[in-house]
Amino acid sequence: MNQELINTLNKYGSSKEPFLFIISYNLEKFYIKPLKDLPKEVKFKIEDKNFTGSLKKTNLKKYPISFEEYKKKFDFVQEQIKAGNSYLLNLTSKTRIEIKYSFDEIYEKANARFKLKFFDNFICFSPERFIKIEDNKICTFPMKGTIDANIKDAKKKILSNEKEMAEHTMVVDLLRNDLGIVANKIRVEKFRYAEEINAGEKKLLQISSKITGELNSNWNENLGEILSSLLPAGSITGTPKRKTVEILNSIEKYDRDFYTGVFGIYDGKNLDSAVMIRFLEKEKNEIFYKSGGGITCDSDPLLEYNEMLDKIYLPL
Repeated sequence: MNQELINTLNKYGSSKEPFLFIISYNLEKFYIKPLKDLPKEVKFKIEDKNFTGSLKKTNLKKYPISFEEYKKKFDFVQEQIKAGNSYLLNLTSKTRIEIKYSFDEIYEKANARFKLKFFDNFICFSPERFIKIEDNKICTFPMKGTIDANIKDAKKKILSNEKEMAEHTMVVDLLRNDLGIVANKIRVEKFRYAEEINAGEKKLLQISSKITGELNSNWNENLGEILSSLLPAGSITGTPKRKTVEILNSIEKYDRDFYTGVFGIYDGKNLDSAVMIRFLEKEKNEIFYKSGGGITCDSDPLLEYNEMLDKIYLPL
């Protein structure tokens, strides 16, 4: 655990100072700043309602890894599953892209429930909430399962798909256990509900669940321990978490950095946060989009490869 991160979160939580926090995937990097001192180059939005309005076509060129290269990683993951080292792994890659918009333009135009622009380094527009704490109640919303909303009977198909059911159930079980580390009276309040999200030129259905627990009344004094115990998020790692993270580190061959980390705000009373997916990052003079999906023993490599590509979009 990163003790500096824990101490900083506890300090601001204890003082009930409203602040923004941004934490990398491996917890080694973080940015925590009181809202009153937030520079104008850091922008964020967190809200409950999902945007479902119309979208215009966006210009985004993709230069992904080849299917052959992806399949080598996929096959390695399958070997690990067959060996019993993991049951679900969220395999990701980074794709070089070309866009005609600046990060400021993307931030202003993007229709997303959660969005963050961090200086000119990276931007994300995530559909996935991480945790929300309100009135001593903690909620998490694992999102696992995606389908093109335009497919006939899309909702019925994804909810009845055995592979998708198994994958989602494993993530829900993992998140139940994670919440049990920091909270009491854990309950799955909603299991596998569909939400429509914008994905550039198409709409996607994403499947989520809602898991809740009860915290002690002084939870704000222990924000560091709470967040550190729950990170990295189960939906973007897999199960069992520790071994799965080791496998992903060995096969992904790139640094996720802030991608699949979390960002959020503590307003002095409550906390809300999101997983940093749908993520663009600048590296020197190039822009990369990081994306991926969950792999189980029943996964099809071509379908998973195409899902990775489908998640590369701008919701403008």
